[in-house]
Amino acid sequence: MKLSQFAFDLPQERIAQDPIFEVDGKPVTFWRDACRLMVLHKDTGEIEHRIFKDIVDYFGKGDTFVLNDTKVFPARLYGKKEKTGADIMVFLLRELNREQRLWDVIVDPARKIRIGNKLYFGEDESLVAEVIDNTTSRGRTLRFLYDGPYEEFKQALFALGETPVPAWVKNKVTPEDEEYFQTVFAKNEGAVSAPAAGLHFTRELFNRMILKDINKTFITVHMGIGHFRKVDVEDLSKHRMDSERLIIGEDAVAAINRTKRSGGKILAVGVTVMRGLETYVTTNSEVNVYDGWTNKFIFPPYHYQVPDAIVSNFHLPQSTMLMAVAAFGGYSNVMKAYQTALDEGYRFGPYGDALLIV
Repeated sequence: MKLSQFAFDLPQERIAQDPIFEVDGKPVTFWRDACRLMVLHKDTGEIEHRIFKDIVDYFGKGDTFVLNDTKVFPARLYGKKEKTGADIMVFLLRELNREQRLWDVIVDPARKIRIGNKLYFGEDESLVAEVIDNTTSRGRTLRFLYDGPYEEFKQALFALGETPVPAWVKNKVTPEDEEYFQTVFAKNEGAVSAPAAGLHFTRELFNRMILKDINKTFITVHMGIGHFRKVDVEDLSKHRMDSERLIIGEDAVAAINRTKRSGGKILAVGVTVMRGLETYVTTNSEVNVYDGWTNKFIFPPYHYQVPDAIVSNFHLPQSTMLMAVAAFGGYSNVMKAYQTALDEGYRFGPYGDALLIV
């Protein structure tokens, strides 16, 4: 497959800037599961148009939903460079060393930031960081100069941070995004982007799953920005994904493998879960306990071994997330579904509508 095969015209106005709060002019009670759900039957190519809360209609007793319980942290900070006072944006990617306050970050603009430069954050410039390494053309390692206890430092750092809703979704983040850009089951802190498909799940939807004897389990994939990086090679086999932290615990392994052995269906909720489940698979299509990193890049043709169904939001053209979805549903089927989404007014992006492939 080539990069150009995943190109399509997506008008900016089709990218949802907020979740949906009204349907047919009437406010919705539970906005998370009120979005539209397109259902693609991969064997026939048939397409249905439903509401997200209807997802339980396609599953039953003994099936298991696998969700990503990562928690988004306020990763975007605004500060100033020493001496010049130039405005800078620092995007926290991941903590490298707790004791030394080291963080892997992206700095923008990057070209004038050098090793040894100090950066100041907060209206009173109370938080200071020093650039100690230039790892890539844009990447940096910062050491935050903070003498207090770790928890106090972390609280000060995150108090200055902003919810990292991607700039291509909306230019100005609001206080409400702190709730909107987090799943109701978020638990393990470490993501710089929300697992979008998981945003649609509500406590009420989980209760409906219980009534139908549908199980759920959680893995942790700390979503980074690798999924949003521009693919710059036409030959997809030459693209290299960024690594993400992946944790599959004993409870999840037991639930997933028990479902597989009993003939139940596994629903992977989101691309991060799809990627995580396929990272280390046994010869009999089961998963193992794992705590490490994954840089798995999935694109057609690819045979999924663990999920029997997937649900994912509608993604950007030429994105690695679109490629992973097309690998599951079939390239032609998925690209046809995306064209249907464009024709029928579906909303794209993390605050948009969803696609279920069964």
